[in-house]
Amino acid sequence: MPYYRLKDLIKAIRACKTAADERAVIQKESAAIRTSFKEENNDARHANVAKLLYIHMLGYPAHFGQIECLKLVASNRFADKRLGYLGIMLLLDENQEVLTLVTNSLKNDMNHSNMYIVGLALCTLGNISSPEMARDLCAEVEKLLGSTNTYIRKKAALCAMRIIRKVPELQENFLSRAKSLLNDRNHGVLLTGTTFITELCHQSPEALQTFRKAVPLLVRHLKSLVTSGYSPEHDVTGVTDPFLQVKILRLLRILGKGDSEASEAMNDILAQVATSTESSKNVGNSILYETVQTVMEIQSETGLRVLAINILGKFLTNRDNNIRYVALTTLNKTVSVNATPVQRHRNIILDCLRDGDISIRRRALELAFALINESNVRVMTRELLAFLEVADNEFKQGMTTKICLAADRFAPNKRWHIDTVLRVLKLAGNYVREEILSNFIRLVVLTTELNAYTVQKLYSALKADISQESLTLAGIWVIGEYGDVLLKGGSFEEEEIVREVTESEVVDLMESILAGPYANQVTREFVLTALMKLTGRFTNSVVIQRIQAILEKFSTSIEVEIQQRAVEYSNLFKFESIRPAILERMPAPEIKDETNTNRPTDDVAATGSVRTNDAGSLLDLVGDGPSNSGKAVEAKKTVDILEDIFGNVAPTTTQANTASTISSKKDDIMSLFDIPNSKTTAAAGNKATTVLGAEPVNPTNSLGLLDLGLSSTTTTTTAPIPPQSNLFPQPLPAQRPATSGSTTTTATPIPTQSNLSPQSLPAQRPATSGLDFALQTPAAQSYTAYDKDGFKITLDPSRDANSPNVLNIMVTFHNVAVGSQVQNLLFQAAVHKSQKLQMQTPSSTNIAPGSTATQLIRTNVRLRLRIVYETSADTKIDEITEFNGFPEEVW
Repeated sequence: MPYYRLKDLIKAIRACKTAADERAVIQKESAAIRTSFKEENNDARHANVAKLLYIHMLGYPAHFGQIECLKLVASNRFADKRLGYLGIMLLLDENQEVLTLVTNSLKNDMNHSNMYIVGLALCTLGNISSPEMARDLCAEVEKLLGSTNTYIRKKAALCAMRIIRKVPELQENFLSRAKSLLNDRNHGVLLTGTTFITELCHQSPEALQTFRKAVPLLVRHLKSLVTSGYSPEHDVTGVTDPFLQVKILRLLRILGKGDSEASEAMNDILAQVATSTESSKNVGNSILYETVQTVMEIQSETGLRVLAINILGKFLTNRDNNIRYVALTTLNKTVSVNATPVQRHRNIILDCLRDGDISIRRRALELAFALINESNVRVMTRELLAFLEVADNEFKQGMTTKICLAADRFAPNKRWHIDTVLRVLKLAGNYVREEILSNFIRLVVLTTELNAYTVQKLYSALKADISQESLTLAGIWVIGEYGDVLLKGGSFEEEEIVREVTESEVVDLMESILAGPYANQVTREFVLTALMKLTGRFTNSVVIQRIQAILEKFSTSIEVEIQQRAVEYSNLFKFESIRPAILERMPAPEIKDETNTNRPTDDVAATGSVRTNDAGSLLDLVGDGPSNSGKAVEAKKTVDILEDIFGNVAPTTTQANTASTISSKKDDIMSLFDIPNSKTTAAAGNKATTVLGAEPVNPTNSLGLLDLGLSSTTTTTTAPIPPQSNLFPQPLPAQRPATSGSTTTTATPIPTQSNLSPQSLPAQRPATSGLDFALQTPAAQSYTAYDKDGFKITLDPSRDANSPNVLNIMVTFHNVAVGSQVQNLLFQAAVHKSQKLQMQTPSSTNIAPGSTATQLIRTNVRLRLRIVYETSADTKIDEITEFNGFPEEVW
């Protein structure tokens, strides 16, 4: 049976033991309510709608009571109207068509003599008003804003705010009425009027200029609230109307932003509020927080800003975590503008690193990094390293990046810099990003006077711990490069630095790393290459034979890369004349300046680059995930679009990506044809190493014979060149091609013998000797690569005059029978990753009917082509095809 009273329904629902029982009760009662609505039972309508609203609050459907709510609104009884309007606000929204039936009732009730009924209508309109209702009832609300009744004026102001949000062009109707609200003495009207004016200023720059004239009036209101005595009606824990104070402060913040005159008018009252407000209660803290926000936003005096920052510093000592979190967040925003006052609270900020709340620790960590500068880098780094030792794992990657970058920027000397990065590698080597390790390697190579110190420190660290991957990789790389320096020992203050090391002990360390539980493929690659490098540093033949045995053991490894390296390195012992030249030290790479254009992130775990303010503070560091370096991301942006279309293909230079390439066109050509660039060649004796783009050392990429860790950018390395002429490169046995996915090219070492002849060498294509595109006469035959829809592409191949192994292909585009002009022509070609391709700009991207256009390609090849063009008839063509129709005689 139905439950006819709301109280009985609530009792029955609460008595249900399961959700199924509850649904059964609701369904039964909903059916009874529907039946009652159909019978037009006016006496039970009020009770039924009340029960229906309770059912709606529980999450069950109650839409069938919408019309009954409209009938209650039409009633003359206040109780029926109140329940009807409540039902309308709950069951309807502005998108309901039924809402149009309410407009007339709202208009009538706004003109009612009972102010509470007028208030019901205004409240309903303010909650569910649609743009159409706002336009229809705008005049009524405007009239009520001028009512003598404070209750109605208060409701009308809030309703007007909803109207201008829905129909912004109606705000002009309320400007004059809004000004009068600021002169009201009633706190409720002042509160709603301030809120309404704030919304007007957000919506319209004209309104903002208009209400800036009201700043003195707002200042007087705020001053009266601050200086007034006890008022029982408005007092909240000893503070007079804190809600109105907060609203006025927010409005002053908007009006004073970017206006020196308005800011000057409110400076004194802001100082008074900041100094006289009690901070022992949350009510006072909320007012102080809004005051600080206003001071920082407007053009306030320097002393006032210092006062605001001191208030935030006082917040940091509060026991309430919410207040401390707010203070840290605000200081993070402030430090970029006023770093010096924030520095005074550095100790309190560092204390927050030990807080039990992870959110507090995260914000304190961000702020601590933002405070680092030249004067405090030692102290701050020491504290951050202490925190790194106990930090959560989610913090460690971002912290290692930030600490290393801060050290790189503000290091007082090179030794401190190296010690700091080494400490990071020891504490969190498994969380160090690739580019940080690369920068450390570059630092070691450039700091030649500390090579002995660094290699011994790393050797000592590896003897103690090989569980940190980045520490292990850095140690292997440096020991492989400077093993001879390690053997010489040194005189340093630290006791842990090894004075004397034997060759056998170094090999023992490498073997222990290989056999250790933390060894992976990358580690084994590093160790094998380091051991090979050490054969050129060590003189003990027994140790060298031991290294050779280790390499041969890995020649049957199931890991292809390891096996290939082991075989190549083992075969290299057969060429003693060239092995020392191949195993020479890597020269110092050129440092490339980096500029950071990213915005800071809130999460310290995703950071990576440095940005400083005018004072030189480290403000924020941003980056990406653990496996991607900033360089890799930058390089990926410059890869030709063909890589996305065709897979992992060799990069090409096309018209579409010319503007976004990092290196110049000349460098691109040199990288394609292995031509050294004199600007980026660092000579070391007779050895010259070209680093195109001057990328930093990247020790975690695939390693070549001459390379213990170059980054994956285009790099050409040549061995010492003897003075004799007529020498040809002699390839090594089982020469390893470039690693998949890398464009690193290691030129074959040139032997010192001068009696070699071209006939004694395997067929090999020499590098081009210049940049000229010397074309021979095209072949007699043209080859059709594409012929479809009246558009034809022919290829005319010819060998390059300067480089016989380079093929010049003249591509000719024929508008044979497209029927209209070809527009926006985009021609792209891709080759296999083992080959190289270079494209010049086409002669034209628009081809009239019967006309042609040309484009030159240089390659050494089977082509995969992409053709994109549009016709005058708004037809877009996008085709992909392959061409491998060149006969062998062309080559």
